[in-house]
Amino acid sequence: MAHDVIRLGGAAQGFNWLPIFVAIEKSYFADADIEVVLEKLGNVDKATRAVADGDVELAITPPEGAVTDFASGGNLRIVASNSNRLPMSLVARPEIASIADLRGKKIGTSSLTEGTAIYTRIMLAENGLSYPNDYGFELAGIHTTRWEALQNGTIDAAPQPAPWNFLAEDQGYTLVGEVSDYLPEIVFAALIGRREWLDRNEDLLSRFLSALAKAYDFANDIENEAECVELFRAITTKDSPELARRGFVYMRDLGMWPTHMEVTPAALAATIDLMVRANLLDEGRRNSAADVFEPRYLEAALR
Repeated sequence: MAHDVIRLGGAAQGFNWLPIFVAIEKSYFADADIEVVLEKLGNVDKATRAVADGDVELAITPPEGAVTDFASGGNLRIVASNSNRLPMSLVARPEIASIADLRGKKIGTSSLTEGTAIYTRIMLAENGLSYPNDYGFELAGIHTTRWEALQNGTIDAAPQPAPWNFLAEDQGYTLVGEVSDYLPEIVFAALIGRREWLDRNEDLLSRFLSALAKAYDFANDIENEAECVELFRAITTKDSPELARRGFVYMRDLGMWPTHMEVTPAALAATIDLMVRANLLDEGRRNSAADVFEPRYLEAALR
């Protein structure tokens, strides 16, 4: 039995968590004498708060909450990237043909201050639509519940990750835009922790990150595609091997999972820029906000 326990929180623990499930399946965490307990928290705001409150040691979640906390003098830090690409399409009901047709419509999101809402606002702004004058947001939850809301008509559109975007397209829904066309590199989700815990548990964190880095290498190796597709299917579509293969290959080839979980300066700068543009971060804190990422933890793990 593993000696050390890490509670790892997240909203849905879905598609972007593939390397975590690889590390569990391949016993990388167990080999590092770590038991990882997964805590599914329902939405990204709760995941960020759980770390801040000490209910979990680490979380994989959009980084905006940690940036906001850091900028206000808080203790949250980014220690690694989970994903530096946005494998999402803006999916609309079949009668909506373009982003311009979203004027006056209701768009589903998982948060008003993190992740999907920010990406959507940027996409629509570049097509001449401003929030809240031209459209509204509906808190519709994670991607699976957003898909349900699209089907039952309580929302008109929502950003949906692969393979749910392909599932929607196959059922006649419209893909009105690709998020990656507007935001080619960004910290989509990050591994965050509290500074006090990180500093007290540097050896444990180093073993965790080292084990996880092996899983990222495994997921990105084309030789492991069949095994990864099966894991991807188990955490996404569950009943469609071809849809799972399509989604996994799309994400892998897009560069979804960065080598060694690198937080590139360009990706972090894009995240901060979006927060400033969405009025979630003061312009005067743009440069200092980048210090929310503390690279020394990852550097120590990879040495």
